[in-house]
Amino acid sequence: MRRVLLPLLLVILFSLNAQAETYRISGKATYADNSPVALEYVFVECEPGIIDCYQYRGVKAITDTYGYYTLILEADEEENDLDIQLSLRGENFTHTIDLAKHQNSSDNKVNQDIQLEQNPPPSGVFMGFGCFIVLFVLVFISVVLRTGRRLSTKQGRLEFMGYKQAKQLQCPTCNEMVLQHELVMHLIVEHDMEAYDAGQLTGKVMRRTWSEEE
Repeated sequence: MRRVLLPLLLVILFSLNAQAETYRISGKATYADNSPVALEYVFVECEPGIIDCYQYRGVKAITDTYGYYTLILEADEEENDLDIQLSLRGENFTHTIDLAKHQNSSDNKVNQDIQLEQNPPPSGVFMGFGCFIVLFVLVFISVVLRTGRRLSTKQGRLEFMGYKQAKQLQCPTCNEMVLQHELVMHLIVEHDMEAYDAGQLTGKVMRRTWSEEE
């Protein structure tokens, strides 16, 4: 019995495999501006209600850098003239399985180019360059405004030319604000202090400002 079943099973399997044929769909995928759709997956989808197509759902192929792709299916005679959907970036394109055309082709492929209605997404390089330009313009405007405000005042114009106003100290006797290099003279003239005492008092005031700055 086993001697009979084994050859019978082999014949059945061979006949089933003989009916199936490797079916290749090849083409180029482009955007609306004819630029290639690079490194994107082309999926096989089915129209609602077409059950015979479900065995091919999920079959996919990725496009190369020039937009070319090749999908490989195993189709038999019963699936001839079957409509399937080729899906790319959310857009669908109908393909009708044509075994005769496939068999008669010189390269064993059925050609179907795909052109999307959408334009290519913006390049990350150009987006980064655009952000850099916007940032540069904002910084430039900020610098111009700050420089303009400084030049609108006399002190700002002097600082722009390299002149910086001397630091002022508060007189410990009368609390009047006096230029740092004039405090000793102020204590001598206005408060009738000895030069030595005026120098020591000025030193104390300056050390106090140093400790506050630290």
